[in-house]
Amino acid sequence: MSARRWRPLAPASLLAAMLILACGGSTPPLDAPPAPAAPTPAATATATATATAPTGGPAVTPAPTPPPATATVAAEPPAIALVPAFPGLPRLENPVALVEVPEHDLFLIVLQEGRVLAVPRGGPWNAPRTVHDQRQRTSTVYYEEGLLAVALDPDFARNGYVYAYYSANPEPDAYTSRLVRFGTTGEGAAFAFDAASEMLILEVGQVNGYHNGGALLFGPDGMLYLGLGDGGTIGGPQPTASAIKGDPRGHGQNPGTLLGAVVRIDVRGATEDAPYAIPPDNPFLDREDARPEVWAYGLRNPWRMSFDRATGLLWAGDVGESHREEINVVRAGANYGWNVTEGTLCFSPEEGCDRAGLTPPVSEYGHADGCSITGGYAYRGEAMPDLRGWYVFTDYCHSRIRAIPAGRAAAGEAVEPVLLWEGVPTTTVVSFAEDAAGELYVVSHQGVRIYRVIADPAASGAPDSPE
Repeated sequence: MSARRWRPLAPASLLAAMLILACGGSTPPLDAPPAPAAPTPAATATATATATAPTGGPAVTPAPTPPPATATVAAEPPAIALVPAFPGLPRLENPVALVEVPEHDLFLIVLQEGRVLAVPRGGPWNAPRTVHDQRQRTSTVYYEEGLLAVALDPDFARNGYVYAYYSANPEPDAYTSRLVRFGTTGEGAAFAFDAASEMLILEVGQVNGYHNGGALLFGPDGMLYLGLGDGGTIGGPQPTASAIKGDPRGHGQNPGTLLGAVVRIDVRGATEDAPYAIPPDNPFLDREDARPEVWAYGLRNPWRMSFDRATGLLWAGDVGESHREEINVVRAGANYGWNVTEGTLCFSPEEGCDRAGLTPPVSEYGHADGCSITGGYAYRGEAMPDLRGWYVFTDYCHSRIRAIPAGRAAAGEAVEPVLLWEGVPTTTVVSFAEDAAGELYVVSHQGVRIYRVIADPAASGAPDSPE
């Protein structure tokens, strides 16, 4: 197999330009229903999934859920500050995620180029150690490609499994995203991924290197969730900006493809012959025009999802195109509208679109306030009591961190984002992270730094100057 030649990633400024290009300029409850019984493998699935033509199947409206338990949330969240999480950490090229490994007292720093570094939780932090290197098989030809996410198995303490989602180096112009599992070896300072143990869980054929999503996480139900973008373009090695726009292949409204969807699969007991099973409560098991892996669809490019550890709700930031960035609570069977709608606005057609069966975002904002949303977390930590119950998010293009009251937003109440922090104009936050205690971190391309989020009564807030 002749792979495309690997090329270094572009500087963060070019990545920002690419993200700007990619963006184009219900009554849900406060709390989730009781956790369902653990799914059993009702059906196994093959490891390969490819984009298919639109089928035009009917939309599915999510089932109602029980009313929430009450919770006290501060009327106004506190101002926050960003402080270096790992003082002395050297400059890193395009970090995209941070993952705590409590069992080994480590943090993993995921680099888009295809490496994973480890630093001890208590330091020193000036010499991060490479624990995994897959640069030779990770494509970074397009700025939205790369090693995009890493997640620990819920039973990691026993089985040592980690999962990764990345853009593969395939045949020329045969774009592919892969979800894989690795075993790990060693403990503490000797901890490392076992590269030879890589097992393919799911392979998704892409149109090219844009709108590949990249949110990978396990839910409180033990299932694995993956957010996939619509693929974005009509294809070709160097698509024009106009070709990326508008979901020209109709993936968003087609549950018969995994593109433009959130996938939910069961990887417990995975083998090479049966890499995953379909949970029996997935919503599209009985639809011939839909993929059974699909949990929800109608998304453009979900960039970062998280489960609220108090309510179990799945939150997602979905990157918009020309006018709207949106925050969604992702529910089984829901259709979030793309490309019929962009946020609450009609997109195709521009006026008079049919919104029947579509689930609107719980919050949205226009491109005067950003151009590429970075989804965050509903804060449930102890260090900032007045921030509890607020969903924290940001935008790659604007150096502002904002929040909405999670319960009120999820219940369908109209809410306006509240500004928590505003930094230097070029602070580019690509991800948030949450540690075992529920405290928040920020992964930024500006200065290539990782910050810890703390309360800041003085509202000084700006990060230290890039080193």
